[in-house]
Amino acid sequence: MTGIVLAAAIGYLLGSIPFGLVLTRLAGLGDIRRIGSGNIGATNVLRTGNKALAALTVLLDLAKGFAACLIGANWGADAMLAAAGAVVLGHMFPVWLGFRGGKGVATALGVLIAIAWPLAIAAAALWLLTAVIFQYSSLAALVAAVVSAVAAGFIADPARAALIAGIALLIVLRHHENIRRLIRGTEGRISFGEG
Repeated sequence: MTGIVLAAAIGYLLGSIPFGLVLTRLAGLGDIRRIGSGNIGATNVLRTGNKALAALTVLLDLAKGFAACLIGANWGADAMLAAAGAVVLGHMFPVWLGFRGGKGVATALGVLIAIAWPLAIAAAALWLLTAVIFQYSSLAALVAAVVSAVAAGFIADPARAALIAGIALLIVLRHHENIRRLIRGTEGRISFGEG
């Protein structure tokens, strides 16, 4: 039990590091929460026009999800899953930012790589395909999350499947404003072109 608690605490603290906010401030772009959607994630970093910084945000957010699982695994499978859930919660609800964090998509992908890598590859491919076709990052995230939750029920053990479904539900809930904008047709698009 001690290992599970430690793994969860470490996972939460790792998750709560707001890389998007830190990187944009270091780059002299100000507070990312004051532009676009006000979110600290990579999609909003992309709205600064700095694609390299957005890509780095994705990689670091993904890495903290993966790292939390590796650290938790030192105390066993249950601790790894506790760390996996906690790192996503930390990203979404960081104590340092008044519990107002990101949507958790990249961090969740890092978790998936660690606990169900074939599903992670499928989810990333589905996200990319949806994003390229429809040009909505939020829609791509929602599709990837829901499909991952359903697929996990068939390819993962019950504990991992339940965790993946729980993370997917959180991602959907965190996108509630995006869902409203998608329905109204006012959601911002993303571009994969130059410029």
